[in-house]
Amino acid sequence: MFDVLTRGFRNARLKLQGKAELTEENISEALREVRTSLIQADVQIGVVRDFMDRVKTKALGEIVPLTLPDGSEIKVTPQDHFIKSCYDEMVDLMGPVDTSLSLEGNPSVVMMVGLQGSGKTTTAGKLAKRLLAEGHKPLLVAADIYRPAAIDQLMVVGRKLGVPVFSIKGMDPVTLSKMAVTQARNLKRDVVIIDTAGRLAIDNELMIELEQIKTTVHPENIFFVVDAMIGQDSVRTAQEFDRRLDFTGFILTKLDGDARGGAALSIKEVTGKPIKFLGQGEELDRLEEFRPEGLAQRILGFGDVVGLMQDFEKHIDKEEAEADAAKMLKGEFSYDDFVKQIKNIRRMGPLREVFARLPMINELMDQLPPEAMDDEVLSKTLAIIQSMTREERKHPDLLSRPRFARIARGCGRSVQDVTELHERFLMARQMMSGLGNMISNPDAMREMQRSIREGMGGKGLAKPELSVDEKAERRQKQLERRRGRKRGQ
Repeated sequence: MFDVLTRGFRNARLKLQGKAELTEENISEALREVRTSLIQADVQIGVVRDFMDRVKTKALGEIVPLTLPDGSEIKVTPQDHFIKSCYDEMVDLMGPVDTSLSLEGNPSVVMMVGLQGSGKTTTAGKLAKRLLAEGHKPLLVAADIYRPAAIDQLMVVGRKLGVPVFSIKGMDPVTLSKMAVTQARNLKRDVVIIDTAGRLAIDNELMIELEQIKTTVHPENIFFVVDAMIGQDSVRTAQEFDRRLDFTGFILTKLDGDARGGAALSIKEVTGKPIKFLGQGEELDRLEEFRPEGLAQRILGFGDVVGLMQDFEKHIDKEEAEADAAKMLKGEFSYDDFVKQIKNIRRMGPLREVFARLPMINELMDQLPPEAMDDEVLSKTLAIIQSMTREERKHPDLLSRPRFARIARGCGRSVQDVTELHERFLMARQMMSGLGNMISNPDAMREMQRSIREGMGGKGLAKPELSVDEKAERRQKQLERRRGRKRGQ
């Protein structure tokens, strides 16, 4: 979703390439690129103006050398200094971070508010799943009585999670919320999550209802759920909700959509309330704590390795991952193992989003064809593998051209598609097996290192200069080898 912003900062960096120092003149072009990208991303104009002023002031200041752990110093380039200034100001703009929840009540009450379609019901389920994982016992409350589909959706979410959903047909939301808190005490549930009604726009009748629910149940947490795709409108809406309800913080949803990202940069600065969580997709485990550093790094094109590792640890069992790695290094990797890896990656989000969180991958992704990062490619790969027999998936070496034809018919792909997938699979397995042999064989590892060192003098690289004596010795050995060959003839 941050493509516009990322492109703008990349262009700004290129404008400063090769500059010896930052001046009013050369920095203006870079700032223009940043300003344009922020406005295109729908960042509120006042926020843009303040952000640009702070970046300019910091970037034109003294460039301080960086001190490395060993005590040595390196001087950063003007280009690096400018990007560092942008990063610092962006983190300040979205921070400081506060992802804590107040759960001291008996039970604690969490109230979800926001416009219709912002993702309140799904986010209520995601929050319930998060609380379950932390050892809490949540109760979901279907207080959006005006939209039967919202009640049904919450019921489905509750069944998926094994969490009770409180709902009484025809009861007004204020009384319903009050009774839900009483029911939670009776059922020994320690957190009540109230999914309130929304409107397509701010409605005074709705706001009065929300104020009455707040006065009746005294929630410790009021979260404004905001759709990142509505841009500056989200900021204006947030200001009104905050004025009427004094909410605790934001949950920003639909970050995996085509949003331009302006809300993420504007909303904290304008309201002063922290962003608590980021929601992506419909899966109930796609709710992550907000980290301004990670989001700033992603916008600037530096990825977010910390966030990626947190996702990895959340979705993938460590012992299982280690066992799979050991099998790969032994060359025992099967198609069943391959399918498991694909499913693990998919649980972490869309392919493009996962790779975008690796450092500097954004620039490489722009050079790749769109289909290279298309999740549909993984679906096609899975279709081919699922058309194999159980024995073929377990023992890939059984596969041959006649079998390829049968597999191709089964999945609706061409024989060439099946052949190419199998060839790539065997090549990858062989490479991993070779790497495993080298790791387990110190002599082989040393031999590889020696070959690499010798290769440094190979074609296309400068060969080491020999002394006069070394040259004479080499000529003598060459003559002896020639005489030996002649004697052998």
